[in-house]
Amino acid sequence: MARYSAFLGRRVEVHYRAGDVLLPASGIFVADSGRSIFLEQSFVQRGQQKHFRWEIPYQYIVRLEEKTGDEEGGDPGKAKAPAVSKEPNEQVSRAAVSASGGAPGLLPLRNRPKTA
Repeated sequence: MARYSAFLGRRVEVHYRAGDVLLPASGIFVADSGRSIFLEQSFVQRGQQKHFRWEIPYQYIVRLEEKTGDEEGGDPGKAKAPAVSKEPNEQVSRAAVSASGGAPGLLPLRNRPKTA
């Protein structure tokens, strides 16, 4: 049975695990296979329309929430509480985020000098 089918066609934000890292993904919820969800994001790159679609298995989903029109271009300082949460381990993920001080799991790469 499709657990997240109520979100079909809606803009969502998903937080999912990739190893020890918690990653966010946002896009249009386009499919639910009963084992995985599928998100799609459209964008323009170098003047060409591009589509990116990815699959996120149920077991890696930490939090799934619908994004409203207010949140898309909003001020990051005015973050709202999650609209919908489907997974019981949400308290664990919130504790992990608060313990890290809200810092992302990955650090930006610095420009390294080129070697010949």
